[in-house]
Amino acid sequence: MIRRKRPVVGVCALLAALTAGLAFPAGAAADEPAGQAAPKVNLLLDVSGSMRARDIDGQSRMAAAKQAFNEVLDATPEEVRLGIRTLGADYAGDDRKEGCKDTAQLYPVGPLDRTEAKTAVATLVPTGWTPIGPALLEAAGDLEGGEGSRRIVLISDGEDTCAPLDPCEVAREIAAKGIGLTIDTLGLVPNAKLSRQLSCIAEATGGTYTSVEHQDELTDRVNELVDRAAEPVVTPVAAEGAGSCAKAPPLESGLYTDREEFGQQRWYRVELRAGQELRASVSVAADRAVRPDHGVLLRAVTVHGREIVRGEATGTGRTDVLSTGLRYPKPERDDDDSDKPASEVVCLAVTNSFSADSGVKTTPGLPLELTVDVVDGPDGAGDVASFGLGRGWWLLGALILTGFVAGLLWGWLSRWRFAVWRNN
Repeated sequence: MIRRKRPVVGVCALLAALTAGLAFPAGAAADEPAGQAAPKVNLLLDVSGSMRARDIDGQSRMAAAKQAFNEVLDATPEEVRLGIRTLGADYAGDDRKEGCKDTAQLYPVGPLDRTEAKTAVATLVPTGWTPIGPALLEAAGDLEGGEGSRRIVLISDGEDTCAPLDPCEVAREIAAKGIGLTIDTLGLVPNAKLSRQLSCIAEATGGTYTSVEHQDELTDRVNELVDRAAEPVVTPVAAEGAGSCAKAPPLESGLYTDREEFGQQRWYRVELRAGQELRASVSVAADRAVRPDHGVLLRAVTVHGREIVRGEATGTGRTDVLSTGLRYPKPERDDDDSDKPASEVVCLAVTNSFSADSGVKTTPGLPLELTVDVVDGPDGAGDVASFGLGRGWWLLGALILTGFVAGLLWGWLSRWRFAVWRNN
């Protein structure tokens, strides 16, 4: 079973620094592939004073981030339009009002010049405040225009220092605009408060939060998120779930959208053949004010009502997205199972426990997004399992016994040779 908590899922930013006077070539947009919307990624990096701390693989957080960024820049796909924005990189004073304005787009979102971007990153020095909320607003503005996917990757080692502009509320405002922007967050310090704030930011836009403590982990995660932005965007298909499995619409592999009333349950059907695996995930978005403490439950059930597997997620917040998923492999049939059907219908039930605040309209229902993926199971899965649990133990025992006998023989031979040597 897979469990994921989202808002769940997609959205973000990271990187930094070009000289302020640099302008991007006016004809850069013409380099985009004809007829294809280029994905955009804005890398948003915390360059506040706390990034001087030396607790990542024996080096400062800033040094680890620079090394990770250089590797990410080398690996960025050509089709990705990459931008760099910093927060806390310029103002070192004590004026909170000025410190909370300290965010700058040092590299415009567009085709990537790796040499210029690396040169910019090399100039970064941990400096000031941590205006995450203001920086998120500006980073979202950097990505305006176009029809490709948009993602912000935020990397920070501390909480926002510019309240009452709550960065979590800012993320919710961005999500409420319906512009399809995902914010992913990465925390460089295993801190509970930082984790809660960065998780909230990510969940509000359907993104992910990751805690990293090593430079290679940071590199791998940012590379993964940049690559994800370049993946093809799938257009969802409208599907109307039913009140029971018997009346549920049949679904094939794909992405589906629906509406679900508060506290309602919706049913869908998927046919699964022997040897195939069902992978399903669902996201329900609270696109209006809801009461705290809500959840989403996804169940795979047989047509006779027996639950096979489930995934669930819970959360709190005003505008939030919750996501969860599950996996169900249908075993291959043995020769003795010829009388059993080659396929079965799996019923997917989506239930939410959202409740509306007083005065909030409950119609239309909450936006629901369901992903269904039916794939062939791993080749030889049954053989691997039987070997691991059966013949594997026999082989291990044989090896142990052989080693024991060989040890006895070698010991006896060594003693015999030593005795012969002494007698001579």
